Amino acid sequence: MSDPRATVVSTSSEEIAGAPCWVSLLARGLATAQRFYAGVLGWEFRPSGLGDGFSVALHEGMPVAGIGALAERLDMPEAWTPYFAVADADVAAARISERGATMAVGPLAFRTGRAGLAADPAGAVFGFWEGEVVPDWSVGRGGAPVRLELHTRDAFEASIFYGEVLGWAGGAAGCCVASYEHDRVVLRRGRDTVARISGGVVDEAPDPAIRPRWHVHFPVPDLEAAVAATKRSGGAVVAPVGSSAEGRWAVLADPDGARFTVVGPPGAHRPPGAPTPGAGPRGRWG
Repeated sequence: MSDPRATVVSTSSEEIAGAPCWVSLLARGLATAQRFYAGVLGWEFRPSGLGDGFSVALHEGMPVAGIGALAERLDMPEAWTPYFAVADADVAAARISERGATMAVGPLAFRTGRAGLAADPAGAVFGFWEGEVVPDWSVGRGGAPVRLELHTRDAFEASIFYGEVLGWAGGAAGCCVASYEHDRVVLRRGRDTVARISGGVVDEAPDPAIRPRWHVHFPVPDLEAAVAATKRSGGAVVAPVGSSAEGRWAVLADPDGARFTVVGPPGAHRPPGAPTPGAGPRGRWG
């Protein structure tokens, strides 16, 4: 798993316990993944301090995600995974095991904290982190993910599991609060929506797109350019450009098959026949 920290770190996971604090990709080849995401999302990379198998992705100089060449070493599928802040990694691991879920890795000690990787009772993979976190990283801001969404069998049951493991609505200062709205669970920290949980997914479905899993949505300034760059860079378009009340989006996959969603700015649409930029999208979304 990648190192969830920035060059300057001043915030503790205890202060934001329960909230998403990082996203990380388990990849088979670090160099291949870096080339792909540089072309599609305009990211640059720096070493993470954890060795040659880890890197931190930067958007306009700010850390936004991590990539670790760990999928083959851990015998796990390539996937984007959200990490949630916890005050105590051992307590989080115990709660996960007590509630019928699976601890896959850890907790492992790193220079600035401890991390674990788990699968919830329905099989969706997520991580947790105790220690120093990126102070300016937050869902919906800058180049960080626009949103995180869990697609699972039963949204209410999933919210109970995560709420008990991560301490949602625990009353602590800065704690996240989950509420049931329009057939899905919405997680907020203050007035910011940081995650959503939707139900209806079949557990043993043969199509990985409808198995329980966390989806990471990244912002791009030009949706069509991101789709075109994905095709040029060896990736695939899993679901073509669609739209909803929240904007336009497309589901993509990198060359290893890891799926993610790109979200364009609200109201932005290039007319048919307009030229596609030659490079991957850069700049701040919105």
